[in-house]
Amino acid sequence: MAKQALFFLSLLLVFLFHCTTTLGQPAQAPTLPAVASPANAPAPPGPPDVVKILQKVGGFTILIRLLKSTGVADQLKGQLNDSSIRFTLFAPNDNSVSNLKAGTLNSLNNEEKVRLIQFHILPTYYTLENFQTVSNPVRTQAGDNKPGDYPLNVTSVGSQVNISTGLVNASVSGTLYSNFQLAIYQVDKVLLPLDLFVPKPPSPAPAPAPTKPKAKKTTAAASPKTSTTSTAVDSGAVSIAKHGVLVSIGVAIFIAFSL
Repeated sequence: MAKQALFFLSLLLVFLFHCTTTLGQPAQAPTLPAVASPANAPAPPGPPDVVKILQKVGGFTILIRLLKSTGVADQLKGQLNDSSIRFTLFAPNDNSVSNLKAGTLNSLNNEEKVRLIQFHILPTYYTLENFQTVSNPVRTQAGDNKPGDYPLNVTSVGSQVNISTGLVNASVSGTLYSNFQLAIYQVDKVLLPLDLFVPKPPSPAPAPAPTKPKAKKTTAAASPKTSTTSTAVDSGAVSIAKHGVLVSIGVAIFIAFSL
């Protein structure tokens, strides 16, 4: 019995010692969730990039090439850095461009290609609903809304948006991208402006200058002839008079010697 009591007493002392050691240690602080540093934070989204949007959609290889070669892509990218500047782009896909008459694009010089691309861009952000109340003609990046200055006519019937250039009638076939700053709509035809593809009538030839009437001869111009004739007559009369006097003197001398 004494041994058992000693054994239990030993266990009790070990247990009390362990409890005292554990309670004496400081409690560990709770682990806090890690906070991302500014360097690892995701960058805010930049301005919309027209080329990247069209590349992501696919099927706009020719339009992308024209946007790059004319410099319009860089121009749009730079302007869209300003959030107050907004655009609407009508984008024909490769099939629409391929349906053009052969040589249509090759017949244009660089400046005319710039005009053609700018003709597909409106300097305002339009939703499809906005086209129901738009005032025609609509101004494009290629010019103004005046005749002969690359205007467009856009009409909306229900959910269908139609576009007329005066040479081509096209329709919006889908929305490719839209936010508060940029809208890109696919169109089923290339928008051909009249100012590029319809020859202008030749300007009228200038009217001939009126001819001046010829001056009439005056009597003063004829007077020298009269004066010359008169002088010649007078000179002849004097010569005859002198000759007569000499004859008379000769006759008188002859009679005198005869007597």
